[in-house]
Amino acid sequence: MSLRLVQLVAEDGASVVAALRDDGRAHRLGGVSSTYEIALEAIDAGTSLAEAVAARLTDQIVDLDSAEAEGRLLPPIGHDDPAHVHLTGTGLTHLGSAEGRDKMHKAAAAGATTDSMRMFLMGLEGGKPVGGGPGVQPEWFYKGDGTCLVGSGAELKSPDFALDGSEEPEIAGIYLIDRDGNPRRLGFALANEFSDHITERGNYLWLAHSKLRPAAVGAELLVGPLPEDVRGTSRIVRAGETLWEKPFLSGEANMSHSIANLEHHHFKYPLFRKPGDVHVHFFGTATLSFADGITTDDGDIFEVSAAPFLLPLRNKLGREAPASFAVTEL
Repeated sequence: MSLRLVQLVAEDGASVVAALRDDGRAHRLGGVSSTYEIALEAIDAGTSLAEAVAARLTDQIVDLDSAEAEGRLLPPIGHDDPAHVHLTGTGLTHLGSAEGRDKMHKAAAAGATTDSMRMFLMGLEGGKPVGGGPGVQPEWFYKGDGTCLVGSGAELKSPDFALDGSEEPEIAGIYLIDRDGNPRRLGFALANEFSDHITERGNYLWLAHSKLRPAAVGAELLVGPLPEDVRGTSRIVRAGETLWEKPFLSGEANMSHSIANLEHHHFKYPLFRKPGDVHVHFFGTATLSFADGITTDDGDIFEVSAAPFLLPLRNKLGREAPASFAVTEL
């Protein structure tokens, strides 16, 4: 039986954690209000997260359907200070992921092998090292802090200056840095990394700009290893009708990098090993509606689903209001 944790706001307004079983029934954990809290408890006790959860399990059933309908589902991890949450990711990590990116940059390269394709081929050759040790480093990017983390059911707002707001269905790893500075993987979650592909297409060096924005993470934290072969569906719904739908693949069987290699090249930086910090690291995708010529619009709904996750990730596309600011000399 798989262990899945869900954070939500109870009907009385309290923050609670529930363990979601394979049959869809969710049992509330007693005495804790967050996955961060139960994870620290496990670390300090020298037990596994699963053991810590088992010790806190109650018979109280939580109605996740009502919580989803009422917008009470939360991201599967958080921190009291969102500045201690890091949203980062890697690209060109999946088999086939170079195809869409390569199309975007082919014209500028006038038929030459693009940087994107070269990066993908490097990963294909050296992203899964045999016999231990790190392999080739992947493309890496920064998305934001905890203020950019969006839960299932919440609106995904594109910056007012963005040229595009398009989905990127993928898997994210969820990590907590322990008191000794060691990264501890809590599990995995469904994710919509969300990007501005028009800006990225304009110039590959604008990739960083295209990524600085919110990202959505499913409510469900899958504790334990990720299956080798993850198969899901990415969908865009407009005015109640499916505008676009396509399967997406993840898991190491469909990746050009091992998860361990992606983790190594993120956490090798001391900056990302500060005790108490939370990391949500997006592993990449090979499926984009943008690559199929789809133009999204405010009000569109992104849906991402995949086994073994029981809960889908749904978010409506919105747009942030223009910011009013000025840089002045002090």
